[in-house]
Amino acid sequence: MVCDICGKSNARLRHITRSYGKGDELLVIENVPVVSCSACGESYLTADTVRTIEELKRQRATRAVKKSVAVADFVGETASA
Repeated sequence: MVCDICGKSNARLRHITRSYGKGDELLVIENVPVVSCSACGESYLTADTVRTIEELKRQRATRAVKKSVAVADFVGETASA
C-alpha cells in the first residue's frame, strides 16, 4: 500500500480501538482501520473511515452496545532535568 504522506510503498492497514467523548458521552469504536507507514512513521485515517466514524457517532443509540469497562487514570511523573 502506498503512503499518502510520503509516497512510499511501506504503508499497511492496521485496526485499532478509538474513543470519542468522555463520561456518559463516551463512545468506543473498535476495529477502526488506520493506515500506518513504517517509512515516514505517520498514521492516518482515510476520508471514508472518517465518514463512517461520524455516521457511527450520529447513530450511537441504535448501533452501539452498552458495556461496562474498567477505566484507569494515567498519572505521569515529570522527568527531572
